[in-house]
Amino acid sequence: MADLKELVLTTSGVNPLKCMRCGKCSGTCPSYDAMEYHPHQFVYMVEKGDIEKLMASKSIYTCLSCFACVERCPRDVEPAKLVEAVRLAVIRQQGQNHLKSEQIPEMLDDDLPQQAIVSAFRKYSK
Repeated sequence: MADLKELVLTTSGVNPLKCMRCGKCSGTCPSYDAMEYHPHQFVYMVEKGDIEKLMASKSIYTCLSCFACVERCPRDVEPAKLVEAVRLAVIRQQGQNHLKSEQIPEMLDDDLPQQAIVSAFRKYSK
């Protein structure tokens, strides 16, 4: 459990201890109604080390990664980065975080910017 918490904190670069639980992040979240754990709860759960619950929650996939919570936070806690770090922990645990260069051509789409492919390759080739 402590290893998962450290992984999430290292991956996200976020200090959840800065959170004062004001709820402004949750109040601005467009996915609030669809989430099991809201952004301020997410931060608190990471702080407590309840990573397994978060990894099993559909909230990590309901988050739009719009960063509205990041913009609204008065303490610069960045809850969306924690959500992304937990999402990546799930992907890594499932062994699906490896992207091979031969897979890229089938992913190409006329509407997909090349930056997205380069970013995905960098992110998922580790």
